[in-house]
Amino acid sequence: MSTIRLTTAQALVKHLAAQYIEIDGEEVPLFAGIFAIFGHGNVAGLGEALYHAQEQLPTYRAHNEQTMAHAAIAFAKANGRRRMMAATSSIGPGATNMVTAAGLAHANRLPILLLPGDTFATRDPDPVLQQVEHFGDPTITVNDCFRPVSRYFDRITRPEQLLTSLPRAIATLLDPEHCGPATLALPQDIQTFAYDFPESFFEPRVHRIRRPQPDPRELQEALAALARTERPLIIAGGGVHYAGACERLAEFARAHGVPVAETQAGKGALPDDHPCAVGAIGVTGSAAANRLAEQADVILAVGTRLQDFTTGSRTLFERDGLTLVALNVGHFDSAKHHALPLTCDAKAGLEQLSPALGDWRADGQWLEQANGLKRKWEEVVSRVTADDGLDLPTDAQVIGAVNRQASDDGTVVCAAGGLPGELHKLWQASGPGSYHVEYGFSCMGYEIAGGLGVKMARPEREVFVMVGDGSYLMHNSELATSVMLGHKLIVVVLDNRGFGCINRLQHATGGAGFNNLLKDCRTIPEGAPKTDFAAHARALGCQAESVSGIAALEAALIRARQASSTYVVALDTDPLRSTAEGGAWWEVAVPEVSEREEVNTAYRGYVEAKARQHH
Repeated sequence: MSTIRLTTAQALVKHLAAQYIEIDGEEVPLFAGIFAIFGHGNVAGLGEALYHAQEQLPTYRAHNEQTMAHAAIAFAKANGRRRMMAATSSIGPGATNMVTAAGLAHANRLPILLLPGDTFATRDPDPVLQQVEHFGDPTITVNDCFRPVSRYFDRITRPEQLLTSLPRAIATLLDPEHCGPATLALPQDIQTFAYDFPESFFEPRVHRIRRPQPDPRELQEALAALARTERPLIIAGGGVHYAGACERLAEFARAHGVPVAETQAGKGALPDDHPCAVGAIGVTGSAAANRLAEQADVILAVGTRLQDFTTGSRTLFERDGLTLVALNVGHFDSAKHHALPLTCDAKAGLEQLSPALGDWRADGQWLEQANGLKRKWEEVVSRVTADDGLDLPTDAQVIGAVNRQASDDGTVVCAAGGLPGELHKLWQASGPGSYHVEYGFSCMGYEIAGGLGVKMARPEREVFVMVGDGSYLMHNSELATSVMLGHKLIVVVLDNRGFGCINRLQHATGGAGFNNLLKDCRTIPEGAPKTDFAAHARALGCQAESVSGIAALEAALIRARQASSTYVVALDTDPLRSTAEGGAWWEVAVPEVSEREEVNTAYRGYVEAKARQHH
């Protein structure tokens, strides 16, 4: 057996660079690069290896470990989980910064290879700088925090362990059912140790995503349920996008006359003007989709994990007499909510269901009702997103302005807070790739970094990042990275002077305004400072301006589209108003007793709502 002597870090980098994936008949590198912030835990080992592989595996420097991992995750999502990136940090705080990103990737079923540096495997210099000592277990390091938020975890304590562990990590990243973050903790001394690796370990390998086929019995049960339905509804989740099944779903819905509602991850599976599209479903759903969900006799959930925002905390469509068919590549998800499972790839499942249904179509009056509800909802969208000349516009009105300027080549990026809910209801998606909102983990600070990842994946698209002042202040440094790398973003900062979404939730559960809006926080007598977001963005190298009102925002967005580098537009918005129409109940626990009568009233409403839950 021919061998080559390499360090662990050199072997890891060389193996990653040899991985390819077939996409539409073309073989491209599986790993588009690696985000790295170096420290004493990875600069001498992995850093030196990456230096010599810059052409095969580009290294990108970021400003924060959490947000560089967010960018890598967004890149993978925008590529439909077919291409991905890695991220490496030093030991200690650099590593723990990435734990939040790992949780985000785990919740959203998205691939990223995390390579945190670790303490010395030899323990010769223990305790090394940044090492957290566990008094009763010397094998524990901060990297053990990655275990519950990784789909695959290993600590490489011998160079030869790479031979088995690295391919298994890659297999996890590419597994349609178990996809999620894979973490290989790399002790800094082990990174530098050499071993005679077999040359075969570095031969190019082309990967192809599996498409699990449906079990014949599950398929027959699903067909039987659909064949007897008169009022079917499809719920499209993120799995539709990842399976490349958007076109197949559009054809299925049109052929069989079935309305299609979309989750946050599924939004954009159908263009908004598709005759069967009825909009968002659930807590942040349209009145049209939610009304249909309440009346449907069979729901075909495709590629969705059916979390609480989709089901209205188990009140929207889990009721007696309803049949739920869960078509999902993961049996963990297809078996939820007492559903009839159809465990398979979304595209493969739809391709087998449609011809087996033949010329069956849903009751014509059902689709006619769906279209009528959709038209009424479109009137709502038009009204709430229209400019009414307010100095402090609503989130909905800002969304309308951005939506109008985005056109078909635009992608909106957002995460956490009130904006995702308004976007889910109101954004008119032009089709796949036009809507990128992280709401599985609802992670503040994803927005700008996520926009960077989307732009790296889809440079031909105009990327519009919508971010509140709270998230902007949490994580904004990747604006400088976008300028440095030449990946233009258009960023709209909505300044409502605080955490407006949670302030509204606080009031909705009977609480007093407290510690959310800046005016309700402990401050100096003069109050909290007014942040000049445009000036801050310019300091990071962006073009930027502050505007007032929707008309000025639209004019600024036109200038932003014409710009050649990242452009930030900031404006003040109303912290209190949100779209009342649409939506469904969301369970947020309310105190059983309180000195505030408002809380007691909210608790009575909470108990009443819980009575509608179905288990």
